[in-house]
Amino acid sequence: MDAILFIVRGGIAWRQLPMEFPPAGTVYAIFTRWSHSGAWQRIGIGGRYRLRVDDRRGRAPGPPVTHPQAVAQRVDVPRSGRGWDGGKRTNGVKRHVAVDVNGLLLAVVVTAASIQDRDAAHRLLTALRGRFSTIRLVWADGAYPGRLPVWAKDALALPMQIIKRIPGATGFHVRPRVWVVERSFA
Repeated sequence: MDAILFIVRGGIAWRQLPMEFPPAGTVYAIFTRWSHSGAWQRIGIGGRYRLRVDDRRGRAPGPPVTHPQAVAQRVDVPRSGRGWDGGKRTNGVKRHVAVDVNGLLLAVVVTAASIQDRDAAHRLLTALRGRFSTIRLVWADGAYPGRLPVWAKDALALPMQIIKRIPGATGFHVRPRVWVVERSFA
C-alpha cells in the first residue's frame, strides 16, 4: 500500500519505485488486482462514510453539488479522447463531478471537452442515482440548464436546483453550495 501511494503521490512511473519497496512488478500486480476487484472503490466509500460520521453527519450523503471543469490535455493524448471546448478555449477533456457538502467525490464522468455539459450530465446523474438512492435533491452549476432538470426529475426522480451567477457581478463572488466543488478541485 505504501508503494502504491508513493507512486500516486509522486506521479512517477512504476519502474522508478525506490529500492526500499517491493519490486515494481509485484506492486503493479497487486494494484491491478485491487482495481479489478473493486477494492479501491470500497476503500474510498468506507473513507467517505467515516469522514461523514466524524463530521457528525449521516452516512448517506445529502444533496450533492455538480460541476463541470475543462482540463487541457497534452498533444500526445489521442484525438478520440479529447475535444475543443469553445467556451473555455480548451483542447482536452471535461470532468463532470458530483461532490457532497464536505467536497468528497460521489461520482465522476470524464468526456471529451467538445461534449456539451448537459449531455454529459445525463451520465453523471444516472451514475449518481445508481450509487445513492437516498439523494433527494441535486444542486447544479449554471452549466446545466434547459431540459436537464425536467429529465432528471421525470426519469430519475432526482430534482435539480440550478445555482446561477449573480446578475451583473464582476470578479469573484461566493455562490452558495457551488464553492464546495471549487474547493474540492483545489
